[in-house]
Amino acid sequence: MSLMRRLFGPDLSPEQRGRLDAWRKLPDEGGRIVVVDVETKGLDPTRDALISIGAVAVRDGRIALGGGFSVVLRQKDASSRENILVHGITGETQRQGLPPADALLDFLEYLGKSPLVAFHVAFDETAIRRAMKEYLGLDFRHRWLDLAHVLPAIRPSLNLRTLDDWVHHFSIVIEERHDALCDALATAELLLIASKEMSYDRMRSIANRRSLGMQI
Repeated sequence: MSLMRRLFGPDLSPEQRGRLDAWRKLPDEGGRIVVVDVETKGLDPTRDALISIGAVAVRDGRIALGGGFSVVLRQKDASSRENILVHGITGETQRQGLPPADALLDFLEYLGKSPLVAFHVAFDETAIRRAMKEYLGLDFRHRWLDLAHVLPAIRPSLNLRTLDDWVHHFSIVIEERHDALCDALATAELLLIASKEMSYDRMRSIANRRSLGMQI
């Protein structure tokens, strides 16, 4: 982040500021949850830039398949060849992505004030919060649910840790692994499986306690 941006915040256009203000004023939307996944330039979300966001909405126990969200944030410099081999977002696609502020505003408008769900929230939340602060000047503090904490409580006898472990166990097909939208869709399917065994509020309670290192 440049010194000027750190001192004075991002230089948003009136239209962008208007979109951000409109999002801030949105009411909570009951019954809708947004499942999200991100891809970054590396494995450290405190340092590596956010490249893409994928998200799907879940409402009333169903995935809104027709309304998924996917965006690539424009990068000044493409990520390394090794990184591209992981997520498949080419250098040209990265350089031709949406301006980051517009991409993040699009995501906020898709999200509304719905709670967010991810697998290993710390990574996704850190990457998104950094980008929101840098490009929108927004201190993005949102409600999150971490399925990586919830699923072991539902299947305590299983020694499964990764997203790949869980989707394989439940025979969920990921069309393209490390594509943010495809991974978000697979995570949403895991959420639906979990929701058949406990309420969302119970899942949040378990996830919050596990994230604090407390006994269930």
